[in-house]
Amino acid sequence: MIDMGSALATALARLKKLPDGGTLELLTFKRDRGVSVRRTGDAYEIREFGYLDETSATTAKDLKKRLKTILKREFPRSNKVHLREG
Repeated sequence: MIDMGSALATALARLKKLPDGGTLELLTFKRDRGVSVRRTGDAYEIREFGYLDETSATTAKDLKKRLKTILKREFPRSNKVHLREG
């Protein structure tokens, strides 16, 4: 578990190191809401589940802005989040 304040920076740092096809998940404490990011070459596939259930693709350039928006929507009151690589 990591602090919500450092979740975006930690996720972005780990996403840069992920191999092609690797997945990074950020989950709430109860693990009923979250974000899953899968690396597909030089692009990323973002799947959010919980408040909204949608999947979208983005480039590395727009990844930080998209993740910041999604984290605010999916984790409105969270102080800690689970971080899982796979």
